[in-house]
Amino acid sequence: MQSMTGFGRGTHSTDEWTASVEASSINRKQAEIVVNLPRALQTLESSVRQAILPHISRGRVQLAIKLEKPEGAVSDQIRISPALARSFESAFSDLSLIIGRQLLPTPTDFLRQPGILEIGESDAIDHEQAWEAISPALGQAIANLNSMRAAEGKHLQEDFLARLGQLMAFTQTIAGHAPSRPARQRELLLKRLSDLGLPLEMDDERLVREIALFADRCDISEELTRLHSHFAKFHEYLHSTEPSGRSLDFLCQELFREFNTIGSKANDALIAQTVVEAKTELEKLREQIQNIE
Repeated sequence: MQSMTGFGRGTHSTDEWTASVEASSINRKQAEIVVNLPRALQTLESSVRQAILPHISRGRVQLAIKLEKPEGAVSDQIRISPALARSFESAFSDLSLIIGRQLLPTPTDFLRQPGILEIGESDAIDHEQAWEAISPALGQAIANLNSMRAAEGKHLQEDFLARLGQLMAFTQTIAGHAPSRPARQRELLLKRLSDLGLPLEMDDERLVREIALFADRCDISEELTRLHSHFAKFHEYLHSTEPSGRSLDFLCQELFREFNTIGSKANDALIAQTVVEAKTELEKLREQIQNIE
């Protein structure tokens, strides 16, 4: 079981390049991959996606990939944009006229302006050489990302098991209380009839029929059976090595439906209160399940 949130970093150097990759992920219903590559390497985006997809089934994964010359290497890939530099200087002149005083750009202003002077990023980069550095760094980043996701998933699994145990305890309370309801209903009917001056014998056919109808109308044995079946499946998914977030979310909806039905059939204060508590716990459980892959 894995969480959908995590972070991982990877680096790898070859004779030509040093690649660094940072991978972060957050919750999403579907798999969504966002790749930030240097402009000169945009054609590698498809390769990056293909390398990641086998490891991600849900969640939004964002990748930041940097490519630099190894430490100590001197880059001769320097590009200057004369047109952008002239346009930048012209903008200062226009601004001077607007505010009524002279403004002169400094060398630092030019260096800070993106695109005027670029170092280490060229359209002439050999993509095969670049991929030799990026691919191992990417694999390392994804491995570290999934390691963090697995660690958080373990903590969530423990929380889910505790909440599942609480739901099973609520169900046991309901199941233990349900059989006594027809007898209590019979006593209630007899008391009401007696208060109205219409006493009936305990074995009166009309009373027996009314109690039988009540017992049938309020029977929750099927709901209890389905709850136990859902609990068993829930436990199975919690220990599965496959992504189970969607399946767990579906089971939460089914559990909610069964508790709702029991609550509507209950006609009993204790069962109704227990159902409310179970649904509250179930809402907390379902909220946490949104973090699971």
